[in-house]
Amino acid sequence: MYISRIVIRNYRNFKHLDVTLGDNVTTIIGENNTGKTNLLYALRLAVDVTLSSQFRQLREHDIHKGVDISKPQQVIVSVEFSDFTDHDNQNALVGSWTVESGVARLSYRFLPKRSIREAIEAEENAGDDLIFEDYHWEMTGGGDKDPATVKWNEDIGSSIRFGDLQQFRVVFLPALRDVKSELRQGSYSPLGRLFAAADIPQNEKDELIGIIQEANKQVANRPSIKATGDAIQNAFSETAGEAFDMKVRLGMADPSFSSISRALTVLLSNDALTDFEPQRNGLGLNNILYISMLLEYFRRRVANPNTAGQLLLIEEPEAHLHPQLQRVLYCDLCKMSFQTIITTHSTHISSQAPLKSVINFTNSDNPATLSTTPARTGEFTDQEVSDLERYLDATRSTLLFARKIILVEGPAELFLIPALVKQIMKIDLDRLGISVVPIYGVHFDVYAKLFSTQSLPKKCAIIADGDLKPGEDLPEGAAEDELPELPDIDALNSDYVSVFRCSTTFERALTIPETLLMLATAAQECGAPIIAQKLQLGNETIIRDGFDQNTHGELLTNLSTSVLNTAKRFGKARFAQVAAKHVALASGMPKYIRQAIKWLVQENETD
Repeated sequence: MYISRIVIRNYRNFKHLDVTLGDNVTTIIGENNTGKTNLLYALRLAVDVTLSSQFRQLREHDIHKGVDISKPQQVIVSVEFSDFTDHDNQNALVGSWTVESGVARLSYRFLPKRSIREAIEAEENAGDDLIFEDYHWEMTGGGDKDPATVKWNEDIGSSIRFGDLQQFRVVFLPALRDVKSELRQGSYSPLGRLFAAADIPQNEKDELIGIIQEANKQVANRPSIKATGDAIQNAFSETAGEAFDMKVRLGMADPSFSSISRALTVLLSNDALTDFEPQRNGLGLNNILYISMLLEYFRRRVANPNTAGQLLLIEEPEAHLHPQLQRVLYCDLCKMSFQTIITTHSTHISSQAPLKSVINFTNSDNPATLSTTPARTGEFTDQEVSDLERYLDATRSTLLFARKIILVEGPAELFLIPALVKQIMKIDLDRLGISVVPIYGVHFDVYAKLFSTQSLPKKCAIIADGDLKPGEDLPEGAAEDELPELPDIDALNSDYVSVFRCSTTFERALTIPETLLMLATAAQECGAPIIAQKLQLGNETIIRDGFDQNTHGELLTNLSTSVLNTAKRFGKARFAQVAAKHVALASGMPKYIRQAIKWLVQENETD
């Protein structure tokens, strides 16, 4: 059994959310403050029996900003379950909530109390001056009304016994959790849950109790222990007097299996230490230990025929995990036979997630959160989805999280464009939430399709070369006017995508009078003193004469060839990285890059 659909209306930043989920791992991504954590709390309102009732009685900050509760309103969190009909216990739990074949629905609602609703219907209450005390929460199952459209005064299913949900186990792991404390033994610790789920025979429990009882006797009868106990007895008798005297001895209380299990603790060993407690471990490994024990607990629940479903909610698993551990954890979760929902900012996790399992949250100006599922829009073929999943590694999947995107061909643009923009235009791309993403090629088409109303509703500027062939440099001796147009890349322009490109290559386009001193310094540092001197002399000539295209055009073309050849000699990425160190020496930037930045920040090109 798994949650296949979530509908949220008027809860916190969600004006209207309606998403479908798969039966394995769902990854929720998005920039900060888009409601990823709110989604998990909304889910808990509907399905987590361990969540205190006081949290279900909402407060003003829980209601969406655009909702006026003085008039009858409602908050809805509705979940639909699938794949339960072949499991007796699961069918028994949700079968009465069935809304169609194989689909059951559970709904949380915060709405006017029934007495208020009846008074409004009978026109005894105008319904225009309600307060929070006029509202309450209720849980219902089933119903023939769609939670996405049901009105506040319409019923949606029938009341349920909240205690029935105890069979459905929800475990929520917040990002900032005290793992060291939670690893200590207790009924809700991972070890405690494991023992609760373990089917330990009674004869084995009795044997353990007998072992501890015998050990207790031997400890209590040791001469030093007995003598200390006798001394305490004498001191107590003298102090309390005969009227309040009672027997005192040292020993351990008679054991029970629960007390034995609570006394057990996880012991770890490595090359340096043997049998040490997790409290001496680092946060990262303790998190992995904690989660691995929970996964084992869920495995046992799945194998137990008396259980009725489970859901693991993990908020930002990357909080204390090394990137490699993040990838390992995600892959392990995918192998589990239960549902997990993850919220994350980690590109190491998002790059591992199948695109169809990713839900993207984006802020709108309403204010409200928009949700999209990039690979479920129908805009992509299976081959394109496969290509995207292969391309979106930890570097390129940054585009899933940014507010706006600049797609470039390679690392040279990645190193230099942000530095130039900050130096010349005084714009910090990071502060504006704009990410520069190299795709290491010219296959922009599959990426461009990601940016649309139904997929990723965010602006994407493509900054590209105008090479004779994609990915190739201008051949020696070829004139720029011999270069054909690249119709495919120009066809990518849309409401969300705009293409900006030069006529040659990035290195040639970068060679303008305002950057010659920067390029000369970079060439000198890389180990090309002759080219550095050539650039320096060219810079001095242009400054002396004043730049004129007719006079200095050939000089600039020759210098651009030298810059390109130097970049190829030392590596384009290396040359750009060194040039970025000396960006303070630049006083201008290529016009096509300036145009791209102004389009992203919604300014008009006036140069």
